[in-house]
Amino acid sequence: MARGKLFEAWTFKLSLPAPFDDPKFSGMHDFGLSQYNTAGRLRKATLHAPSLRALFAYAKLVLATEQGSMTDGMGAIGHQENTFRISEYCSANKTDCVVFNTTTGKFIASQFEDGSDVPKPYTIGAGNGSGTALFFCLMPILEEDTEFQCSFATFKDHMANGWSDMDGAFECALRLCDNIYRRIESAAQVGQAGVKLAVPTTGNIASISPLALDKGSYAPTGATYGEFKILKVGVSNVVSTPVVSHRDFVGKYALSQRQLTAREDAMVPKLPDWYVIPKEVVRVCEHAKLTSQSSQPMRNFLFRGPAGTGKTMGAQAVAAGMHLPYTLMTCSANTEISDLVGQFIPDTSTAVEQAENDGALPTIADIIMHPPSVYEELTGVYDDAKTEDDVLAKLVEIAVGRLAQKEEKHGQRIRYVDTPLLEAIRYGYVAELQEPSCIANPGVLVGLNALLDNCQAITLPTGERVQRHPDTVIIVTTNSDYEGCRPMNQSIISRMDLIYDIESPDLATMVKRVMNVTGYTDEQEATKMAIVVQDIATRCRQTMITDGSCGMRELKAWVLSTMITKDPYESALSTVIASASADPENRADLITTCLEKQYMR
Repeated sequence: MARGKLFEAWTFKLSLPAPFDDPKFSGMHDFGLSQYNTAGRLRKATLHAPSLRALFAYAKLVLATEQGSMTDGMGAIGHQENTFRISEYCSANKTDCVVFNTTTGKFIASQFEDGSDVPKPYTIGAGNGSGTALFFCLMPILEEDTEFQCSFATFKDHMANGWSDMDGAFECALRLCDNIYRRIESAAQVGQAGVKLAVPTTGNIASISPLALDKGSYAPTGATYGEFKILKVGVSNVVSTPVVSHRDFVGKYALSQRQLTAREDAMVPKLPDWYVIPKEVVRVCEHAKLTSQSSQPMRNFLFRGPAGTGKTMGAQAVAAGMHLPYTLMTCSANTEISDLVGQFIPDTSTAVEQAENDGALPTIADIIMHPPSVYEELTGVYDDAKTEDDVLAKLVEIAVGRLAQKEEKHGQRIRYVDTPLLEAIRYGYVAELQEPSCIANPGVLVGLNALLDNCQAITLPTGERVQRHPDTVIIVTTNSDYEGCRPMNQSIISRMDLIYDIESPDLATMVKRVMNVTGYTDEQEATKMAIVVQDIATRCRQTMITDGSCGMRELKAWVLSTMITKDPYESALSTVIASASADPENRADLITTCLEKQYMR
């Protein structure tokens, strides 16, 4: 089999780094074989200089990080969301910046001489680049394999102990080099352990252009180890909306000068300190406030998006920004228009009044204390011979008599009460209407039109006409991808003043949000967990697994559980995996394809 560009014959002739530069460590050996070395009768393992140099650099960087030592001059390894793995590999008088696309298997790389900010091309070939910088960038991906992970931990120990056991270190280095070689060269044959690369046969790696550097196109969103010097962490080529502080948002978008009652003021949501106000929420508040004096103020809004993307929290934030009470109604398949505008319930006030007029009956404690006195209270006759049984018999007789009197009164009284939605329309609150697309009866959605028309009156079953308060804001939140959801009725959509599709957050946002919510402090671990959640969601879409959910809520539950169990794998089984599907085969597939890419049992 022809070797790939990273393992051409000349790469095996390069000098090995100390302390493996002794000739006895060169050549092929029949020990230190990787578990993936299964082909052929004469199975051998060989130290590979570019791979071994990358292992050295990575081990030094990890050890320094774990020991809290300075990492200057050791390079850095990080990621840009879930797509790119990014590294800076430092060698003599230069730094190689490498970007690896985990989806395509392609590299982008440039060399920077010390003191220069001008990128130079990176080429794999004798007399040029050896490929060490590319292997260095791949280290976190290679470490996802259990054999590599265990062997690398042993390799670090040998390095930390000053290579005191060279025989053990040699065998460990052989196994690591063989693991790398087999998983890259035989990527298609080793299954999920394979690392598929797309390296040009010319060895010419696409370069990081100066424009891409200036725009921050390949800026890492997180550094796993080390500190980036050339590719600055956090720089983005996307102009982001400035973060709005709570102080500049809460109560700053009041729609009128009205004074809330004490009860209404208590219904205004209080935003938690960790909550980052989305730009969509700010825009809703701006549009509602600035159109208040127009003939058609903007008061109806639609948030669409997957579960856990913050739609309900966004509706509550809108209420906080406007300093208005917040109410909520959740629709179901059986929801009718009467469920939305009001309900008839029994009027229990007359029964309470009757009980008060009849007087309270004695308690068991009273009866036990002195039965004759209680008997006198019930009948007006004092008899010192009366026992507890006599009193209880009389008590039952009186209670049954009262019940019979109530049943003789014909015509149970009922009264009409407002739903949270109608209360918001009547008094001018922010009302969230959740999942109206779940309603089975299409006529119900059409019946909502009257509720959504601005400043219109609706007629209740009681005959009362309720005028929509000019401050009333209705926010519809829905996810049309849910099982059981139907397409939103066009007449409803046409009455929405603004429609925002709330997308799933990117990896960096997921990590930041879940750490803020849970108080979790391990960013590296949180990033791995967020990657698993994204992988599960992608896998579910690809394989049509639709009986569950995997998003921010599940990630939060997983992190919280991990903080208790200290075992991410165990906690994942009862959170993200269990939530994704109820089917055992589906869960087994998700464990194999998604969870065990980051966590091995």
